[in-house]
Amino acid sequence: MENLDERLLSAWLQLSVQIINERVVSDMPFNEALVCNLLSKDEHSRLTATDLCEQTKILKSQMNRILNSLEEQGLIYRERSTVDKRQIYVTLNRKKNSLYEKEHTKNLQVVNAIIEKFGKEKTESLIEDLEVISAITEEVFS
Repeated sequence: MENLDERLLSAWLQLSVQIINERVVSDMPFNEALVCNLLSKDEHSRLTATDLCEQTKILKSQMNRILNSLEEQGLIYRERSTVDKRQIYVTLNRKKNSLYEKEHTKNLQVVNAIIEKFGKEKTESLIEDLEVISAITEEVFS
């Protein structure tokens, strides 16, 4: 019988493959969808590329490529701060975010299928467990 650590790692990798697989995020790259998701949640706060790097653990050079691609597609705006010219805020373009919304809707269908099969109570417990796992991994990798 496999060790518990090997089983957990295997389950983690299988889930990661399913999440990042083209079938889940097919019309836009995973990292672009991730950035759009963060921007959609923080529509009233002002996020910079540095903020996005901190939240995603993506390197600044890679984040700049992602933001350039999103800007070329018209999915985001970049706005220089009037107070500090070094600060550039990134905002989701609500008028042209149908590509992201399509991906988000598809992801919610997957999540809702999980909730339906798992049930509300087990799903809430799973969320709490995933939040703890996320905090532990952040602590270990820091």
